[in-house]
Amino acid sequence: MRTVLLMAAGGVLLLVGAIHSVLGERLIFRRLRDGGVIPTAGAPPLQARHVRILWATWHIVTLFGVACAAMLFRNAAPSTNDATQAFVEQAIAMAAAASALLVLVATRGRHPGWIGLLVVAVLVWLASTPVT
Repeated sequence: MRTVLLMAAGGVLLLVGAIHSVLGERLIFRRLRDGGVIPTAGAPPLQARHVRILWATWHIVTLFGVACAAMLFRNAAPSTNDATQAFVEQAIAMAAAASALLVLVATRGRHPGWIGLLVVAVLVWLASTPVT
């Protein structure tokens, strides 16, 4: 069961990351491009340099999600270092739960990203909780 939960959580993280990047490009950054890959069309109060760092930061979130998914996939396999696995899983679960809460509160529940992040947190928490 633990393997299935961790694999599912990793899969959800990959899906959330892909949706995040693709929709960000289509709904936000496409309008801020002047023909190049990196958007540079600022609009008050944002200058071109602000738009560039927002774009980079937007995609950094996806890259960290992919990294966390990779760790979950790896932790789904048996290991001799259970303490390290538990630490990694708990860190990912707490980060996902805090991120879900942040998105929920900041958008008043209007942005669906909090749902995917909460699902990841719950799946990882369930996988890392010992069955008695």
